[in-house]
Amino acid sequence: MQNDILIFDRNRVRLNRDRAARQSRKDGGHHDFMHDWAVRALMNRLSDVKRDFDLALLIGATGSKSLLQQQKIGTLIQMDLSAEHLKNNIGEHVQLSLQGSEEFLPFAPQSLDLILSPLTLHTVNDLPGALLQIRQTLKPDGLFLAAMLGGETLHELRSVMMDAEMNLRGGISPRIAPFADKPQAGALLQRAGFNLPVIDSEIITVTYENAFRLMQDVRFMGEGNAILKRDTKFTGRDLFTEAARLYHERFSGPDGRINATFEIIFMIGWAPHESQQKPLRPGSATARLADVLGSTEIGTGESTGT
Repeated sequence: MQNDILIFDRNRVRLNRDRAARQSRKDGGHHDFMHDWAVRALMNRLSDVKRDFDLALLIGATGSKSLLQQQKIGTLIQMDLSAEHLKNNIGEHVQLSLQGSEEFLPFAPQSLDLILSPLTLHTVNDLPGALLQIRQTLKPDGLFLAAMLGGETLHELRSVMMDAEMNLRGGISPRIAPFADKPQAGALLQRAGFNLPVIDSEIITVTYENAFRLMQDVRFMGEGNAILKRDTKFTGRDLFTEAARLYHERFSGPDGRINATFEIIFMIGWAPHESQQKPLRPGSATARLADVLGSTEIGTGESTGT
């Protein structure tokens, strides 16, 4: 299933991740805090699942060392669009590393017990197709766990960049990627055929000295502008200076630091299996709700007679 509308330049996504991986080697992962947080959150959710997984795939190499601390995973395969990220995570904790795309999973149907994705799926062009491939790659009763940037992410930066560009140039160009929200994520899981889907999200607020520090962090996280129709002409410093001014004016706290919002949406779903719980058929209940609650049933006044 291929989406006819392309939003992201996937080559640019790869180059952004390569640059972030090289920066991580240089500064010891100083800018990796959001990915590290997402991996820890996925580990916490995985710890609540009372079973082990013989063969697991990590889509996005970040966090592979931490995931095996769970002792729930037998063999771990890591796959990343960025070869540089794979270099950062080579070690005995990973049995196989391969460069590949979230949009084209190179695995046989029903071959994996667990698939995890920390902050990689938000730059996929065909997200419904990617989720369908993930579900088809899982064995029956296999588990999918993902963390994905959600719709509230960087809404402050999106707002000031748009207004700064309107103020200076009389028009806007796409600079912040669109992100899915929770209802959309839930609908996509169901559309892909996952059973027992669970969607939740957390809002993370990070403070910065100024907007320039925020934009540097975003760049070194590997989340730079990868929109296919982005403006590729040189962007003068005047635009970023105006955006920084507006940001401080609208979104700074009493201490003068600015606030930046990141929404992390968590997606949990199971590949179908006959052992899983199923909803009852309408009208199949064997007890009245009023009896269970110990209350009196009050009729609606509608006539059911002939």
